[in-house]
Amino acid sequence: MNTPHSDVPATIRLGHSPDPDDAYMWWPLFERDGQPAAVSSPRFRFEQVVEDIEQLNLRACEASDEDALEITGISCACYPHVADRYAITACGASLGDGYGPRLVTRHPITLNQLAASKPSIAVPGERTTAYLVSRLMFKGAEVDWKPMRFDAIPEAVASGAVDAGVVIHEGQLTYAEDGLTEIQDLGVWWQAHHELPLPLGANVIRKGLDQPLGAGATDEIVGLLEQSLRYAMDHREESIARAREWGRGIDAEVTGTFVDMYVNRWTLDYGPKGRTAVHTLLNLAAEEGLLPACPDPGFLSA
Repeated sequence: MNTPHSDVPATIRLGHSPDPDDAYMWWPLFERDGQPAAVSSPRFRFEQVVEDIEQLNLRACEASDEDALEITGISCACYPHVADRYAITACGASLGDGYGPRLVTRHPITLNQLAASKPSIAVPGERTTAYLVSRLMFKGAEVDWKPMRFDAIPEAVASGAVDAGVVIHEGQLTYAEDGLTEIQDLGVWWQAHHELPLPLGANVIRKGLDQPLGAGATDEIVGLLEQSLRYAMDHREESIARAREWGRGIDAEVTGTFVDMYVNRWTLDYGPKGRTAVHTLLNLAAEEGLLPACPDPGFLSA
């Protein structure tokens, strides 16, 4: 982050995963090919930072104050580790309404059979919500968890390197192409137990930005985030095209399906049910000793 000078806008670094829904939401904020951003402010310019979700989680947790991004996507499960530095924004969430990451294997097997087999299970990082919910789901079972990059999981399962894997991003829709079988949708499991959507990803903003950037900076930046999301939703065709640029080869139909899954009514604002879902997940994890307790996430809106 650079501090503002008279006529020079301050640079706000916004980190997001290469997930199509993240690219869909935030592309209006970034300049492109010398063209101005679709959503802009004379006070701020946004710099795009694209990293794997677990890398974003780790950066939010471990980066120095200088390297910590002003805005970043993180896993909801990561929030207690960064609550002293970040607040959750009311917009930009990824909640699965009766769907979510998929637990997949090479051959059909029941969840109970898998749990009893002392399995090795690949997960997309130790700070991800997919890993947290998997641990809740396998409570009491002896599991050898194997953290790895999300895009390495299908091959690890297909090759037999692990007994099962939890696939995220577009892998939720394409796992069958790798010859894999779903044995449990984590969003279905969560909803059956709690009657709530599954809060997977959150958008967070650094606390205290008003001090270096001036009074009202946080409110204005959050307002620009909300404008970006609304602009993207109002220009769906262009937004899908931009999202495909980060879709790792998936076609427009799959991209659109995935975006529709995770850019939904809770993305504009968590609302009471979405907030309850976040509190339920984090409180349950704290009670089980899987996450530290944390203060209220904030859910900042303009």
